[in-house]
This record gives sequence, structure tokens and C-alpha cells, in this order.
Amino acid sequence: MTKPHLVVEWNDTETDAKGWMVVHNFVKGYTGGGTRMHPSVTKEEVERLAEAMAYKYVASESETTGGCKAGISYDYKAPDAYDVLKRFLAAMMPYIDNGVSLGADLGTKYEHVLEIFHEYGVDIPLTQSMKKDPAVLKGIKDYDDLLTKRIDGLLVNDVVTGYGVAFSADEAWKFKNGQAGAKVVIQGFGCVGASCALKLSQLGYKIVGISDANLLVTCEDGLDVQKLIDHKNVYGEMDQEFFETNYEVRPNSDWLDVDCDILIPCALEDVINGSNADKVNASLVVEAANIPISAEGDKIVKEKGIDIVNDFVSNLGAIRAYDAVIFGLVEAEPQAVIDDIERLCRKNVFRLFSEAKEQNRYQRDVAYEIFKPAKSDLIEYTAPIPTVPAE
Repeated sequence: MTKPHLVVEWNDTETDAKGWMVVHNFVKGYTGGGTRMHPSVTKEEVERLAEAMAYKYVASESETTGGCKAGISYDYKAPDAYDVLKRFLAAMMPYIDNGVSLGADLGTKYEHVLEIFHEYGVDIPLTQSMKKDPAVLKGIKDYDDLLTKRIDGLLVNDVVTGYGVAFSADEAWKFKNGQAGAKVVIQGFGCVGASCALKLSQLGYKIVGISDANLLVTCEDGLDVQKLIDHKNVYGEMDQEFFETNYEVRPNSDWLDVDCDILIPCALEDVINGSNADKVNASLVVEAANIPISAEGDKIVKEKGIDIVNDFVSNLGAIRAYDAVIFGLVEAEPQAVIDDIERLCRKNVFRLFSEAKEQNRYQRDVAYEIFKPAKSDLIEYTAPIPTVPAE
């Protein structure tokens, strides 16, 4: 892990909440990443997440954005969680208004982040130069419009990451010449886990296990993902009243015990670690969550010969959609955005697995070389100079 460019610590004056904003690097004076809220958040975790974001922007082919992250150590279900988020973002506003683009992550909602920004006179965080570029300003309007649209019945912003993970898993499984109808276990059923499960089921995979904060539900014949989505709550928790009679309910800690071909952790960091990595029975792990495997767990996964698609390769959908629309690379329509994410995810996974196979090396080690970010570039993005027709 390399040192971050900037670390800002925040202490709430109303509660015991504590938070950090970490900028790993700038690209043309701009950086982006989400804001998570969870009681387990630490400064070290946010630093690791910011570094992963820097790699992710390289993987997303961004030429305008470095990686950052924010984290608040507080219960996202608490009645005053929104107020805590608001005070944190207010404290970060001098950075936000000058090119530190904070979005949403685990435990926060993007609509709440935007609502707070708007209250402080900020639309979408931009550098001073970007604020003067008509093309970027049009991209912001297009992106705002995109956020109101749906695909497969779900808001676009709720599926871009999960669909990208599904495409990544599918590409990796095909590279491995895996059999059709492979069994998948999903850990975490928020927007990412739910949309990933939905897309994989559409692609012909059998979702045999899903865990949330309360339970694990399994079915050897495959779960009805759409029905589970239709009846989950805002925290990504499933409603047992709508489970089929052949579903088995187990403690959510049993998710590694379910026999599967593909394992997809979609929630917290370090859920696969030194104490449980030996229980992984899948031949492929696709990281939908950021840093879901600890360093100790990763050593075990590597030694077991399990293939992986690491986080900044598989879960780049949201930042690619943001970058591509804001900077006019893709039409701001749901299917066009999803098609672009699919193209990029499949391209990156195929390259990663091809090079790892050729070098006979672990995919994560290769990924850190392929997508290595540059050091901070503080020279701001400059709007293109309009061409003046010759007289």
C-alpha cells in the first residue's frame, strides 16, 4: 500500500461519530470516491479503499479522475444517521467544492448526498476549470436525468455496479471454460448484491445462496431472485414471509459453507480473512465489495489456487457510468450505459486472466501491475478551446 496524498479527520460535535476523507491521488486536479457509513469503519480502511479507487479509475479508462474515499464510523441505521452525514459533508465542503467528488457507498444513499450538496449550493463536485466547461455542465444535466431512469425495473444507479460485477463473473467463468448453470453464492443483498444476482440469473447462472445482515437463504434448485428483490427492505434485508417452501434459512455466518462454483462478496471489507478463507470452496471469487478479502485471507485463497476477479476490475460500473456521461463518452441512456460497462468489464477481465495465465501468476498480483495509478497530478483539467472558423 502506498501513502495517500491527503487525509482529513473529522470528529462530530453532536455524537461520537468519527470520519475520514482520504485522497489517494488527483488526476488533473480531480478525484472521486464514495462515502460509507458503518460502525466498523476505520481510518486504515478508508485509506485502503481510497487506494483501490485510484486503481479502479485506471481500470475504468478515466483520464480525468483520481481515487478518494470517505468513511464515517457510525450506525447507518441510527435515527440521526442523515444528520451525521450532513455534518460530515459540510465539514468537507471546501474540498468538495474544489474537485473532491464524494458520492455514496455502503450505508449511505446517493440521493441524500446530492440533497446535502444542493443545500450548500453544489450540484456535482467539479474543479474550477470544469465549472467553466459547457460540455461538462451539459454532462451533469444528462447524468442527473439518467439517475431518474430505470432498467429491468430498477433505477440505473442501483444496477450499474452489480451488473458490471455479473458481466465480470461471466467473462471469468467463460475463460475458465466453466459449465453452464454454475452455482453462485451472493454475500450481501444491497443494491450491488441484488442487481448482480438478478443479472447473473438472467445470464443463466443458478443463485443457490444469498446472505444479508440477518440470515442466509439457500436453495439447491436456485432462488427466485426477482421475488427476493421485490420484497427486500431499504437495508437490503430479505423478507422471510415471501420465501418458497423449499428454501432453507440458516445463520448468515454460514455463507461460506454453501457449495458453489462462484462466490461473490458484496458487502463489508475483510469478510474473507485468515480465520475463514480455508472454507472457500468455490473455484472463482469475484469481489463486488471493496477490499472484501484481507491480506491474510488472500494468501490462503492464492495458495488454494482459487481464481479471483479483484474489486477494482469487477465493481467499476458506477464510476465508469459517472465519468462516461459527465465527460460525454457515452449517450446518457440506460442501455447505452450498461452496454459500455459490459464492454469494459469483459475487456478488463479477459486481459487480466489472459496475462495471469500466460505468466502463471495470481490475478490480483497481475492486476496491481496492469492498472497501477499515477501519482497526483494537480494541474487542473482544462476545457477545450472552441475552434474559431477562419474568415
